[in-house]
Amino acid sequence: MKILKRYWPWIRDLGLIIIGSLAQAVGLRLFLIPANLASGGVSGISQLINHFTDWPIGLMVLIGNLPLFIIGWRFLGGRKFGLRTAVAIISYSVAVDVLVFFLPVNGLTDDIFLNSLYGAVVAGFGYGLVYRGRGTSGGSDILARILNHWRGVSMSASYLMVDSAVILGAGLVFGWKEALYALITLYVSGLVAETVLEGPRTVRTALIVTAQPKLVSERILEDMSRGVTMMSATGAYTGANRPVLYCVVTRAEVALLKNIVNEADPKAFMVIGQAHEALGEGFQPLKA
Repeated sequence: MKILKRYWPWIRDLGLIIIGSLAQAVGLRLFLIPANLASGGVSGISQLINHFTDWPIGLMVLIGNLPLFIIGWRFLGGRKFGLRTAVAIISYSVAVDVLVFFLPVNGLTDDIFLNSLYGAVVAGFGYGLVYRGRGTSGGSDILARILNHWRGVSMSASYLMVDSAVILGAGLVFGWKEALYALITLYVSGLVAETVLEGPRTVRTALIVTAQPKLVSERILEDMSRGVTMMSATGAYTGANRPVLYCVVTRAEVALLKNIVNEADPKAFMVIGQAHEALGEGFQPLKA
């Protein structure tokens, strides 16, 4: 039991990575390949080469990732980086070539819009699971991190450089219509991956400047069962001391919070912000 508890984080992470890699392969094989939509990175390059040579895409993904993996091992964390990334690359490459025997060669539809949309959703779901397993998907992930580490290029700029080059090649090979849809696929898959990674945990933060801090905080504590932090601030124009209340609520509780503040102090000033995640009492447990 102690052994299982000790190694459970690794087992969980590797399970997420394998399932995520399988989902990526399904998205690629079932939606993107039949519609000639380049998926970006090494997978996209492999699709372009396959178009001319018929070499197995999964095998080329594996070969294309080898030099990046070796460089990534050197610059991105050695064993800690290597195991999860190796599992992701190998499981994805194998799944891409094996699934050809189980999925329709021509996909489910010949509608390029549906292929780009569902390909993005399925593949993005897979990316998100891999990221939740603290892994990388190889290809663009490794290259972007290397450029960021070695040359100080931002992650977003690195992804843009790599994937733009692949999309340009796809436009020359498959046609510009397919390339434009591939851009949509890349964008949507990124949004889906981010949602899966972070989960539906987006919360709202509130800063409340009020002349009735005690009344407002009591109402929030009693009516909403939410904690409130009271801070002291000084108005730049008046020089007067102003108490500021800070609290975190869910999206559904924003309307109630506004009503409470309005009833307690109609002249209060309130700013509602957005936070990706809240950890601790009243929200998600504070753990990885």
